[in-house]
Amino acid sequence: MKKTIPATTPEPYARDIARVLIEEEALQQRIAEMGAIISRDYEGKRPLFVGVLKGVLFFMADLLRAVHIPLEVDFMSISSYSPETRDHGMVRIIKDLETPLEGRHVIFVEDMIDTGLTLGYLLRLLAARNPASLEVAVLFDKPSRRILNIQPRYLGFRLPDLFVVGYGLDYHELYRNLPFIGVLKPNVFRSPP
Repeated sequence: MKKTIPATTPEPYARDIARVLIEEEALQQRIAEMGAIISRDYEGKRPLFVGVLKGVLFFMADLLRAVHIPLEVDFMSISSYSPETRDHGMVRIIKDLETPLEGRHVIFVEDMIDTGLTLGYLLRLLAARNPASLEVAVLFDKPSRRILNIQPRYLGFRLPDLFVVGYGLDYHELYRNLPFIGVLKPNVFRSPP
């Protein structure tokens, strides 16, 4: 069954989306399931949820509301040095965490794992701060593009190797506010912004 683009999708977004890959209802159902599992696994531990701005914002907010135990949250912000260093997973920390990690149960929340290089770098950085545990919760996984083998403990959806936007995922800072995951038309991401 073909999923149609919701009528409430603003222009020009609606004409840029080839098709809906994951509908809003499916996203919310899976996030609720992930939240219930995390609540069970971390009962009595008060985990610290860590995310990297901006893409994770939508997922993080919904996931936190789906977790029904006491928790804390903190954010980082990163930037790639250059295309060459980005391809090696090297990033510059623009905003670091304010919360000390030593002895804490940390859940690193990620919107998407693609190559895994940036996530691998960040996990090594956080592990060096001696948390009691460090796990990954990711909403979208593109295993076909993986260079570094990272297996998240909590996984929402596996995605095919398509250019997707929505629910925090962007193209030149646009489309993040779509409540679904859509496949961007090739002519959109192949033309200059």
